[in-house]
Amino acid sequence: MKPGMKIGQKATITDTVTQKMVAQFEGTVVHPAYSTVSMVYHMEWAARQIILPFLEEHEEGIGGAVNAKHIAPTPVGEDITVTATLTELKGRAVITEVEVHNSKGLAGKGEVTQFILNKDEITHKLEKDSITN
Repeated sequence: MKPGMKIGQKATITDTVTQKMVAQFEGTVVHPAYSTVSMVYHMEWAARQIILPFLEEHEEGIGGAVNAKHIAPTPVGEDITVTATLTELKGRAVITEVEVHNSKGLAGKGEVTQFILNKDEITHKLEKDSITN
């Protein structure tokens, strides 16, 4: 990993809630609001922005854990802002706190853990797991 990643560093992404992001299962809409699944995607994407500038050519980030709490609904058409803040570096683990805001305030919060691994290590793990399954 390239040097320079620091505790407190932030990354922010924005998006607008679309019909594809609503709570639904097997094509049936549960309610026309921002789904927790979509929120977790955005949390991971914001957290990834922290690591991207620091990855070496031979490295990649891989998800390790997500803890998410969906606090308030966000309807289709509403803008969201997702901010990840680097809170801890533990060996190869990069841990971020993430908040999701809509126009009314806090819509979700949580924590995302990513691990920085060599690409070859990831490939080996994938091949090993596919052989044993």
